[in-house]
Amino acid sequence: MTSPRQILCTSALPYANGHIHIGHLVEYLQTDIWARFQRLVGNRCLYLCADDAHGTPIMLRARSEGITPEKLIADMRESHEADFAKFLIHFDAFHTTHSEENQHCANRIYERLRDGGHITRRTIEQAYDEEAGLFLPDRFIKGTCPKCGAEDQYGDACEICSATYAPTDLLDAVSVISGTPPVRRDSEHLFFTLGTFEPMLREWTATDALQPEVRNKLDEWFEAGLQDWDISRDAPYWGFEIPDAPGKYFYVWLDAPIGYQAAHLHYCNLHGEDFDATWSVDSTVELYHFIGKDISYFHNLFWPAMLHGAGFRKPTAVFCHGFLTVDGRKMSKSRGTFIRASTYLEHLNPEYLRYYYASKLGPGVDDLDLALTDFVNRVNSDLVGKVVNIASRCGSILNKQYDSTLSTALEDPALYAELLDAREEVARLFDAREFARAVRLITSLADKTNKYIDTKAPWALVRQPETFEKGRAVCSQALNHYRLLITYLAAVVPGVAADSMAFLQTSLSWTDLDQPLLGTQINTFQALMLRVDKKRVAAMVEASKIGEPAPKAAQKKKKKKKKPESDGSDDPIGIDDFLKVKLRAARVTEAASVEGADRLIQLTLDLGPEGSRTVFAGIKSTYAPEDLVGKMVVCVANLAPRKMRFGVSEGMILAASGDGPGLFLISPDAGAEPGMEIR
Repeated sequence: MTSPRQILCTSALPYANGHIHIGHLVEYLQTDIWARFQRLVGNRCLYLCADDAHGTPIMLRARSEGITPEKLIADMRESHEADFAKFLIHFDAFHTTHSEENQHCANRIYERLRDGGHITRRTIEQAYDEEAGLFLPDRFIKGTCPKCGAEDQYGDACEICSATYAPTDLLDAVSVISGTPPVRRDSEHLFFTLGTFEPMLREWTATDALQPEVRNKLDEWFEAGLQDWDISRDAPYWGFEIPDAPGKYFYVWLDAPIGYQAAHLHYCNLHGEDFDATWSVDSTVELYHFIGKDISYFHNLFWPAMLHGAGFRKPTAVFCHGFLTVDGRKMSKSRGTFIRASTYLEHLNPEYLRYYYASKLGPGVDDLDLALTDFVNRVNSDLVGKVVNIASRCGSILNKQYDSTLSTALEDPALYAELLDAREEVARLFDAREFARAVRLITSLADKTNKYIDTKAPWALVRQPETFEKGRAVCSQALNHYRLLITYLAAVVPGVAADSMAFLQTSLSWTDLDQPLLGTQINTFQALMLRVDKKRVAAMVEASKIGEPAPKAAQKKKKKKKKPESDGSDDPIGIDDFLKVKLRAARVTEAASVEGADRLIQLTLDLGPEGSRTVFAGIKSTYAPEDLVGKMVVCVANLAPRKMRFGVSEGMILAASGDGPGLFLISPDAGAEPGMEIR
């Protein structure tokens, strides 16, 4: 008999600047299911996490709310822990990066890296918001990615191509705080020399520690060259001051992964366990991190390099997952699909979502889609209709007809053995994070059980004296199958599993399944899970909708004599208003006069990757339709469609006019291609 595995697993730390939503839950539920399974089969598995509680966003939000950062992160931690608990996510320790343990661990790693020659200092130019009066953190600068040209990207990493860069490298950057372009100021910063660890990182990332898709992405980063990593930020900054650098603070991404160590140190201090036994280079404890694919760079390059340079062990593996979409699209507040965990819980059973995510999760980094109709159908059909309904069908008969007592022998031992033999494959699939395949296997076994019940028809057997006892045996066989199935699913639906064990008057055990329940009593059956109500799903979506903010009421102003009221045409707009306008180069592919309209021409515009648009333009007094075909114009691409008498106009083209007659179309310079952004 092999010894139980010793495992420590973590999820990425939720940021203490916002509430948990259903997108976050993909990761925490995946990790919790995996950790619960490990415990169920007899391994020791600690699941540790913490709130990521540092950074400028938290400082600014606390300031805007008139509270201290300590108050903000304490309130958010309480909210996070409540949501996690209600979704049956069990942490052996849930801590915070704003803790003595994390400061101790961060200082220790920094000092070891410094003493090992892996920290350098140099003066850099940094983005500074003159209006706000502070250096801008990476996530408070937005612009165009210098690597791939993607717009609306943050100042540290591109969400499209995953490249990392300095905030000052961002193109057309603006401050998220004030909307003004940042200026550059010199400041001395501390850097971690990541490139010196390239040989070790190449060796480590070539192992099974990473998924193939992630390994391929890292190869691209190696080819581009590993850059020194800026680990300091200037005051004012909410975080830990660097021990030998007054006025400088650890960048939040330095102490965030160290929060894994801090949470474990916190656990060890509470339980009298040996922290060093897990983190030493010769440790036999398995260490796994579950993270989103968007933070792979930090966890698969920076984190193992920091650990190695400080004399600690590296992770056994890092498991990346994809993003959540809802009905095939990015989560949206206006559509009601950006759903907080707390909003979900007001309407639906958390185990519905646990089951649905498990039914779709695999070991790769593919995105997961929460298709709401499929969600309702799959939970109702498979979990409730196929699995839980077995207990309902046969438990009630045993309660009413057989004094709640199981038979002393199985009616079909070979069939029970067939379902029991699947236990090893179910275990292999859950351990490999092949949750979707495991769930499909379990539901196929439920199909066999329901077919058995339908064929034997115990409701008919109870009516005849000569078949009465066979009815007990059939129901007992089916309930023993149910015990197998719900045990296999226990990590996915732990609440239903616990209630099922109470109903069967037995304990949850992976190894005891070899012995079926025979001759024992069951409790009176009570509904273990109700079907998903479509109306409650619709109500949840409706409750999550956040419409566009209503325009502020115009302030009343005193009228001044001899001065006409402004019509608004000359009123100034803010940079935020201007940045909302998306201008694109477009080519006119078709142009035609509009019957019944003296000034309008109907244009068909080619916007490249964004497809074609129909636009009605009042330019007929200056241009003939046939002269416009092939001409390049500038189109307002995000203008709401306008229904006109002649059709729907899907944008607007730009033209200039002066004191004289006529209009002049604005065109991009030669070389512009359809779809290019106009800046």
